[in-house]
Amino acid sequence: MLPTFFGTTMLVFLILSFVPGGPLERAVLQIKQQGAERGEAGFQKMNSKTLSPEVLESLRKQFGLDQPLWKRYLIWLGIWKRELQRKTVVLHEPFREDIRYVPVGQRLYAIQRWVQVSEQNGKPFVLESGVGSDFKFFGNYEELPEAKDIRDWERSSDWILKKKQGSFFELTQKAYSGILTGDFGISYVYDEPVLKLIKDRLHISCYFGGIGFLLSYCVCIPLGIWKALHHKTWTDLASTLLVFVGYCIPGYVLGALLLVYFGGGSFWDWFPLGGFRSPNFETLSTFEKIKDQLHHTLLPVLAYTIGSFATLTVLMKNSLLEQLSQDYVRTALAKGLSERRVILVHALRNSLIPISTGIGQVLGFFIAGSYLIEKTFNIDGIGILAFKSILSADYPIVMGFLVLNTLVLLLGNLLSDLCYAWIDPRIRFR
Repeated sequence: MLPTFFGTTMLVFLILSFVPGGPLERAVLQIKQQGAERGEAGFQKMNSKTLSPEVLESLRKQFGLDQPLWKRYLIWLGIWKRELQRKTVVLHEPFREDIRYVPVGQRLYAIQRWVQVSEQNGKPFVLESGVGSDFKFFGNYEELPEAKDIRDWERSSDWILKKKQGSFFELTQKAYSGILTGDFGISYVYDEPVLKLIKDRLHISCYFGGIGFLLSYCVCIPLGIWKALHHKTWTDLASTLLVFVGYCIPGYVLGALLLVYFGGGSFWDWFPLGGFRSPNFETLSTFEKIKDQLHHTLLPVLAYTIGSFATLTVLMKNSLLEQLSQDYVRTALAKGLSERRVILVHALRNSLIPISTGIGQVLGFFIAGSYLIEKTFNIDGIGILAFKSILSADYPIVMGFLVLNTLVLLLGNLLSDLCYAWIDPRIRFR
């Protein structure tokens, strides 16, 4: 599992590092456009003028492109120290540390404090104040609980101190900060931690994906068994036709058709036009909340599951037919076992082996590969978040989504192996 994870993330990291139109190019273009709109000197001829080397170097540092590629990957993983900030300061003149965010329990809090370089007996050292007591927090973030008073100064070991010239010092703050430490970075577009953006939407995708996953297996396995026992009958042929018609319709196309015919404003105005819940969901009673959630669930789940019906159903049918033709089935029937017991106990268990091997891929699609259906139903899940991030070259979110998708697929494959070992007693993990 670990080689697969590192291999996948490394490959995508390399691709994103060399693909044109990245965040640096977009930032440069935005600066040029803003300068041209203001009519500033040097920006009137955008085709012939470029930004100064100092500005470009500052942008490269901002996006972490000033390091070699191999080091950027290790920094992103969190096994190489990341430079959080670099300051040039004057002795005994404090500065306010850049805002950072730390998780405490289920909430995210902002950290803010003052830092200064002091000197004692000719030896400089770094002091830090208490956290967040001198100015008001902004946005939705709250003050860190049990914050120290701004007047409480203490020595800090978080900064690397280097004397430059005279009373000027250079402070550099580094730390292990990557996906292995739970830090997925800050979004370029939303200016929020990637992990928070994913957490806010993960339950939505898991809700629809989990229901679609369970519904597919709970329907397709019995349907495949029934088709195998009624092989070559007119009901088998009719159900096969319906199953493959559904397979030919992409999930997002079916979702659009369902919204046209059954969504709000149509002739059969039975379901909402999308979303996860109604805007007034919190004001509803318990029964009304259940009803509202079911109303917003049915159409997306149908669109989720339609594509897997044919594959799982036909795979289950063909696998059971193959097992029914084996010698052990005829031997069991010849020994006097009932047909029901032979089919449901002996043949069915062996026929589930091909079904169990594909759980990882199916689970990964339902939970992390659903952006087209989320786009159709206007569901703000992680699929649509990743889709928008790809269009806007918001690479921290793209890589965070890749990590999530890879973990889901690996856990799905592990689940497949466990199911495989449970179904087939000959398989043992040693």
